[in-house]
Amino acid sequence: MPETIDLTDLRKVKRSLAAFTRETDQPTSLDLMDIEPLAQMKSIEITEEHITIQYNEEIAFRYNANSVTYKEWEYKYNDDPEFVAAIAKVVELARKHLRDLPENLACPPGCGECCSGYEPFVSEADVQRIAEHLGLSYRETLDRYVVKRLSVDGFNLGYLRKTTDDVADRCVFLKGSASGEHYCGIYAGRPRDCRAFTPIGCTDVDESLPRKGEHVSGPAFRPRHERKR
Repeated sequence: MPETIDLTDLRKVKRSLAAFTRETDQPTSLDLMDIEPLAQMKSIEITEEHITIQYNEEIAFRYNANSVTYKEWEYKYNDDPEFVAAIAKVVELARKHLRDLPENLACPPGCGECCSGYEPFVSEADVQRIAEHLGLSYRETLDRYVVKRLSVDGFNLGYLRKTTDDVADRCVFLKGSASGEHYCGIYAGRPRDCRAFTPIGCTDVDESLPRKGEHVSGPAFRPRHERKR
């Protein structure tokens, strides 16, 4: 294990470097030592053999792009008993908390908060699924229920329309008159974005709602038939 150098005493540092040069014939210089202390940690990465710490980040703000710099220290710790013992404690803590449950395992019945202020994107397959669910044509479904905004890769066609032009308003397919009574009016035909949603980590949950009980959905969404002119 390499000898530890006390960077707080530069005289000792110089003597240690000089001794290292005499013993190994490898030239050393104090200029190659970084004597700045670790004041602010940015990240830690631990592998089976190494620990890498990024620290002392500095940001130079510019009008168009910021310059970010930081220090990085890497150490092969598996030959250092003190470090091995410390990291072993971290591993044991990880094992202890491995099966901790997240805060939100399931949505409160009838919440529907995510159906406001969130724009679920839809693909061609999503529009076709909704069209078949509603008994409408693909073109009519696209025109009536999708705000068109083509993604750069061409996969998404836009997002589901809201009841008003305000994106923070409720989804046009959200049924129910209040939180606790909400439900999706096209649940079986809902888009991929909605199918992939998980309540784990969701910050939009209506915490005032009880978690017990079953939610009974009302009638499904039915498209209005446009009058023929």
